[in-house]
Amino acid sequence: MTADIDELLVLERAFWTGDAAFFEENTDSECLVAFSPDMAGVMGNKDLADTAKDGNRWKVLEIDLKGMLQPCNDVAMLTYQARATRADGEDYAALVSTGYVRRGGNWRMMFHQQTPLGMPSG
Repeated sequence: MTADIDELLVLERAFWTGDAAFFEENTDSECLVAFSPDMAGVMGNKDLADTAKDGNRWKVLEIDLKGMLQPCNDVAMLTYQARATRADGEDYAALVSTGYVRRGGNWRMMFHQQTPLGMPSG
């Protein structure tokens, strides 16, 4: 079964804006992350969900899809460039890759990586 890119992008957007409950519901039991020096390695579902509790979630998000690969029916990988703004006005840009695995008919995030990009001065 081929992954629906629109379905995966809906999940991806919700990971940027969603709360801890969304993370717990949509992350696999373990997720490999390469996000920052403090957030690199394998994280459990609950530990990853705890990172979405600060209340300063992303409010503006642009995703420019660079590619998608589905090496088998139950695994899909996305790469995209993101531009986002937090509720407090902080701007951010990154090259992002996320891997999903299908469990029980639902896609679960099992890999997430971000490489921050410099923001143009304005």
